[in-house]
Amino acid sequence: MFQQSSYSEQLTFFQKLKSFDFVLIFSVLLLGLISNISMFSTDGGELLYHTKSHLIRFVVFFVMMLFLSFLNLRFWHSTAYLFYVIVLGFLVWASLYGITASGSQRWVNLYFINLQPSELMKVAIIVCFARYFHREQITNVSSFKNIILSLAILVMPIVLVVSQPDLGTSILIAASGLIVLWLAGLNIRYFVYSALVLLVSFPFVISFLKPYQKLRILSFFNPDRDPLGAGYQIIQSKIAVGSGGFAGKGFLQGTQSYLEFLPEKHTDFIFTLFSEEHGFIGSVFLLILYAILIYRIIKIGSISRSYFGRLFCFGFGSAIFIYVAVNMSMVLGLLPIVGSPLPIMSYGGSSMLATMIGLSIVMSTKIYHKQIIN
Repeated sequence: MFQQSSYSEQLTFFQKLKSFDFVLIFSVLLLGLISNISMFSTDGGELLYHTKSHLIRFVVFFVMMLFLSFLNLRFWHSTAYLFYVIVLGFLVWASLYGITASGSQRWVNLYFINLQPSELMKVAIIVCFARYFHREQITNVSSFKNIILSLAILVMPIVLVVSQPDLGTSILIAASGLIVLWLAGLNIRYFVYSALVLLVSFPFVISFLKPYQKLRILSFFNPDRDPLGAGYQIIQSKIAVGSGGFAGKGFLQGTQSYLEFLPEKHTDFIFTLFSEEHGFIGSVFLLILYAILIYRIIKIGSISRSYFGRLFCFGFGSAIFIYVAVNMSMVLGLLPIVGSPLPIMSYGGSSMLATMIGLSIVMSTKIYHKQIIN
């Protein structure tokens, strides 16, 4: 065991470079290319602010991801709790002194970027739980102490994000944490009990929602009740996706986008614009690309001798699947509208940064897949 661990730590630069998962890198680059082409379309076929900003962020964060990938997996393991605490501190700062936009106080001004800490928490919660459970036996995962500590770790950021308010992101953070708890071996009955409690308390929870959040839920069930108000976005999104047909209207030919019928087309609704222009064929291709990305992440986790690396890869891969599924279901009217960006595709520096940090940990797991962390 010691020899295997020492070998993985003494890899040369070229050995590390050779150990990269180039299929995963190619998938990320292709998603980045598609996202920038789509962003160019949202700017009306001109190289304007959103396109330039998105391109710069992708290039900078992609290069950062490559550099961070060379860090020993032990580094991510040893700093997991610190990463979580720092992001939690940013969440507190955002809630108290953060930048307010559209009625929400979610951002921290770091001068070079307006950071949304809640996006980073999606990754931080997975890293934190992967570190916490990496030495726990499956029989001990469901102990009272572990359940209480896990709930405390999970609930603190959720409460802060809900108060911003950002219900959608808080749900995704909860999903990210619960995935790792399930993968770590938490008894299934706790998930069943929680689901039953949530179902029973749902009417009471709704009463505490903000008026716009209640409208989103009502509009999900019946968008036509307010076609020019709360239901407008989802109605226009469905029209855009449907009008794309089998092969799409063509690049820069999306009428819903160009005639400004589609709000937020560069952020959470980027898939709607892409689907209108490239149709069913383009949408399936994008889904296949995400499937390859998720498969490679899971594959890397499966070959890792480190339980920490394995747990993180399985958790992060599952989280990416949920983010993609929620975003696409949202724009297709299968789920209520929530703040859920499409990974890499959607405009937003914080989301891009969080995704690239997660991918760098995955790549570090691949390079040091023979390493055993005690």
